[in-house]
Amino acid sequence: MNILVCISHVPDTTTKVRFADNDTRLDTTGIQWVINPWDELSLTRALELKDDQASGVTKVTVAHVGLAGTDPTIRKALAIGADDAIRINADPVDAYFVAFQLAEMIRKESFDIILCGIESSDHNGSGVGGMLAEFLNIPSISSVSTLKIEKGKALLHREIDGGKEVINTPYPFVAIVQKGIAKEPRIAAMRGIMMARTKPLKVVEPVACTPLTELVAFEAPKPRAACRFIDPANPGQLFELLQNEAKII
Repeated sequence: MNILVCISHVPDTTTKVRFADNDTRLDTTGIQWVINPWDELSLTRALELKDDQASGVTKVTVAHVGLAGTDPTIRKALAIGADDAIRINADPVDAYFVAFQLAEMIRKESFDIILCGIESSDHNGSGVGGMLAEFLNIPSISSVSTLKIEKGKALLHREIDGGKEVINTPYPFVAIVQKGIAKEPRIAAMRGIMMARTKPLKVVEPVACTPLTELVAFEAPKPRAACRFIDPANPGQLFELLQNEAKII
């Protein structure tokens, strides 16, 4: 059984965001790039399943849509434990474009389980997983917090209002995972870092596809107001500010 983990190349969450060219592009100067946190948890769970011989998982592959500058991030995934990687050599213009390119690649490969993080920490679009399943015409399960394989069957837990739902679905399928799929992301050991240098990273060219969206401009949020301290002996002032200035009560 083979698992594919789709990963995104995103700025570290502590990055101070700046824009360039009249706010039409992200200024990447000095940015530390990482694997999208939800994708990192997906990869961790895939590797945990591979470690469990009873699961039947024998191979974990990572896939990414991006240009050559994203290779270090892909190598991080290989260092964590993925067996090989596929990079589709294209600028990830929008979620539709990314899902289309991944689907075209997947049709030429053989994967039983496809894992996608619920969203990327930069755009927070939450669109790739669902569109990918539609392109492939296979089941997709969203908000997956647990993935188990018991007696060859995949059991997925997803969060719903007031509780959890347990789903069994045939292979292949797309699981769109959220926090909880793994307790902590797996950290690359020195041995894994050394091995990652020789693991296969296949680069494939993109298929013609017209993106459905166009980026016009970025706009930074307004700076937060200075913090104001209220004397604990004067709670009336706090109520007045919340009611008349903040207008939240």
